This record gives sequence, structure tokens and C-alpha cells, in this order.
Amino acid sequence: MAVSTTQSIWRSGGGDNTRQAYCGTGVMAAQFYIANAAVAGNVVVASGTTTPVILPANAVVTSVVITNGLTSGTMNVGYTTIDGATSNASFYVSALAATSPATVTPGATGAGDGIGTAGSATKNFTITSQSASSAVGDVAGYITYYVIDPLFGQQNN
Repeated sequence: MAVSTTQSIWRSGGGDNTRQAYCGTGVMAAQFYIANAAVAGNVVVASGTTTPVILPANAVVTSVVITNGLTSGTMNVGYTTIDGATSNASFYVSALAATSPATVTPGATGAGDGIGTAGSATKNFTITSQSASSAVGDVAGYITYYVIDPLFGQQNN
């Protein structure tokens, strides 16, 4: 029995010592908190901290789950590359009326154009938020993501 995500991924190779079995990519979750959703360009922080949520290059956000929503208004969730060169304020969530728990996935209400695609192929990026329309309140939840596998499922030697 695996006791960590890494061991689970290694074992998903099925014990195939020919390295033919596809090992897959582990899906991760980052808890977040947004204090005062009305602030433009708000840096989304890890729950219970002041540390920004920074995802690695090639991270693909598959969902944004709101567990504690806005009092009123709508919000965006996007990203800025760590060097500040590229940003998109509504890449993952666009004008979502998140006044109750919600899950944003590709094609869902409030989905931004980038949900289900990599934020940046070459740079780490910070998750950001801002009011889309008169957002009021604090928001909490989690982001699920995976990092694109450069080995295409083949185990390292």
C-alpha cells in the first residue's frame, strides 16, 4: 500500500519493469483564501497564511471550487507569471456570482477561457483575483491542478 502521492504514482506503473504501462499524473489541490474580493489584482493566498498560491510552470488548473462565497457581486480568478510579464485576470474564473458554494470546470458557468489549459509553459505563476462586478466578501476554496508530464507517462530510469 502506498503512503504518499509519489508512491501511488510510482505504483500505478503496475509493476511493469518494461516501462510500457502509463503511470499517469497526480492531481493536486491547493487550498486558498481571498480576503476582500473587491480588491483588484488581489493575490490569492494559501488558506490560513499570507503566502501566495504559486503554481509551477506547466500546471493545468482543472477546477476552482468555492466553499465559502461572496456576500454579493461577481468575481474573476486569473494568474500573473512570477516575473509579472504575462497576466490574465479572468483566465480560470470569469464573472462568477459565487455567493454560494460552486465548482468551476471547463464549460461550467463562470469558467474562464484558460481552465483546463496550462497557465504558463515556462514560468511559475501566481493565482490572482479581482471583482468582476461589485464583489463583496471573503472567499475560500481550493484549486485542483496537475503538472503536464514531460515524460509522457514513462517512468524515470
